[in-house]
Amino acid sequence: MNKDDPFGFNMSVSASKKKNPRGRRGMSGASETSTRVCEKPGCEEAGKYRAPKNPDVLDDYYWFCKDHVREYNLGWNFFDGTTEAEINAQQSKDRVWERSTKPFHKSDEQRAWARLGVDDPHQVLGQNATQNPGKSVTGSTRKLPATERRAIEILEAKDHWTKAEVRKAYKKLIKVLHPDMNGGDRSQEEQLSEVVWAWDQIKASRHFRT
Repeated sequence: MNKDDPFGFNMSVSASKKKNPRGRRGMSGASETSTRVCEKPGCEEAGKYRAPKNPDVLDDYYWFCKDHVREYNLGWNFFDGTTEAEINAQQSKDRVWERSTKPFHKSDEQRAWARLGVDDPHQVLGQNATQNPGKSVTGSTRKLPATERRAIEILEAKDHWTKAEVRKAYKKLIKVLHPDMNGGDRSQEEQLSEVVWAWDQIKASRHFRT
């Protein structure tokens, strides 16, 4: 910085240290401005080296001379008084830098796909779209969108059936699930809604015209 600054400001680090030398530490880690005496009983050397008193309180220090801080550090045990279970738990945390994987929850987008009968958004390109299916599976004659494939599964039908055959399967399920057909039992209304949704997909499908 220009020493001839008319305002007299000097923001350099070296200037700041000269103005406020408190707590300045040398290359060895010694506090150059410390006036303490080593806390080792019987030692009269200057206590220029600090060491934490407790693993749980790392900002409270003892002050030792160079020889005694080395002695103290050699005997320092961060896990002193810790149970084996606590040590294992800490090691597990340390393996992932204390950033454990959070439980997976479905996002709003995934729930929206699920309402259409699609577990994986990529299935809009076809069943198992990210995989190469190779030769067609025996009994499968149609390449269906994921929603229609899901509908076929719900209706317990086959993709090579005609629309009339699928409709028969739909009616069979309705007779089992509809409250009016089974004594007013409404416990299966959610499954009934799925069956109705599935038939709507097949009814409007261009793959099941007959």
